[in-house]
Formats: sequence, C-alpha cells, structure tokens
Amino acid sequence: MRVFPSSTLVISTYNWPQALNMCLKSVALQSILPSEVIIADDGSTEATRKLIEQFQQNFPVPIVHIWQPDKGFQLAKIRNKAIAAAQFDYIIQIDGDLILHKDFIKDHVKCTKNGYFMSGGRVLLSAEKTKKIFELQFINYKWLHRGSKNILNGLRYKLLRDFLLTRYKIKGINKYYVKGCNMSFWKKDLIAINGYNEAFQGWGREDTEIAIRLINKGIKKLFLKMGGVAYHLYHKEISRTKIMVNEELMNKAMIEKQTFCAKGLNQYL
Repeated sequence: MRVFPSSTLVISTYNWPQALNMCLKSVALQSILPSEVIIADDGSTEATRKLIEQFQQNFPVPIVHIWQPDKGFQLAKIRNKAIAAAQFDYIIQIDGDLILHKDFIKDHVKCTKNGYFMSGGRVLLSAEKTKKIFELQFINYKWLHRGSKNILNGLRYKLLRDFLLTRYKIKGINKYYVKGCNMSFWKKDLIAINGYNEAFQGWGREDTEIAIRLINKGIKKLFLKMGGVAYHLYHKEISRTKIMVNEELMNKAMIEKQTFCAKGLNQYL
C-alpha cells in the first residue's frame, strides 16, 4: 500500500484576518490534515498575530507564524522563509484568502509523484457570498459551490481527477500555467532551483517564473482538475504597478532556460 508523504501547508497572508480566520477553519476540517501549518506573513499588523495565537491554542496540528516587516509586496521573500522553515518533505502552498474543500490536502498528497510539482485552480466567490460567509462564520461546501463563477473548478470527481492529472494544461505554453494560491512541491525540488526569485517585487508572475525554472530543471507539472478544490474569497484587485518588470523577469527565465535564481531560498537554509 502506498504511503502518502507528510506535508507542510504554507499559507501566505497580509492584513486580512477575517479571511485567514475562515481559511484556518477550513484547514482544521480537512479529511487528511497537514503535519504542520506555516503562516507566511508579509508584514501584517497586530490583529493577524492575535488571530494566529488564538488558533495555536487548540489547532489539531502545530501552527508556525513567520512574519517579516511590511516593506511593500514581498511575497517571494516570505514564501522562501516559510519553505526554509518547513519540517516535512512535501509543501502545499495556498493563500490566506481561500476556503479549502475538506479533501483539499487529501487530493494533493494522494496525487504526488516524484519528479513532479502540482498546481490546481480555484472557485471565485462573489462579493455578496463572501460577505455572507463572514457574517455566518460557517462553511457549507454545497452552498459555496452554488452560483459561483467558474463553477467547474468546484467539481470533485476522483476518476476524472486522475485522468486529467497528466493531460490538462501540460502542453505548449499551457505547461507554465499555474495558480500560486494552489500549488505543491517536493521541498528538495525547491532547494534545487533556489526557491522563489526575490527579484520579484510587487504583485504578479513569481509563481509562473518558479514553474518555468522547475520545468527547465526537468521537474514536470501535474494539474489538479476535479480535485484540490478551493474557494477564493472576493477582494478588490491588488495594485499591478510592477507587472511589466515582473513579466520581463519571467520571460528571461523562459528564454534563457534558467533553473536557478541568484537571490532565493538558500539565504534562509
């Protein structure tokens, strides 16, 4: 019988304790729990720290809070710090504005393969539904699914999941398609490419760039369709003022077939 890897769940967050509260509630409901949770906090204020401390008191697995000062959007940096601190071989990465389906962790660990990393999608919740979730403080998966945008991302079907894993969005330019809010990796593979490229400042493309370097290194992609379901709480778009610079970095990694970044994970190991 196959033994599934122990996992570290890395949750990135910044100054939205309302969302992180619901995210952590959904983690506690998982059918297979991660072995630890690391909160990768890109400079949140005291409210987030207090929320995490409350969860740490009786959460079913250890929660580690890694914080860095707020010096603008530095997601690549805080993710590297969290990856370096991870105690387990397999790392599942999400954002703190997601509510996870109860089998989210189960789907990731059951679909792992050596020599592969994985990405999934998310269901986009409306502003109205997000507001209602915060009012009720309750997770009802059937209700979350009904009437949501890109509703197909909320379907979970094991046979199709397994069939599509090595067939969906893996050819041509689609092989680089990922969602940084729903990814997983072997820690050893992230060490081999030096993790996230901290040249990325501001929102955008750091997740695609790490996928490019993994693929250039010979690590292939799996895509979780009909599995790894997550529901994205509505928020206004983050500023994209650095997107052109970030796209240049991303394209450079592709053109030059880069496998390693100069400023990355090895600073914290």
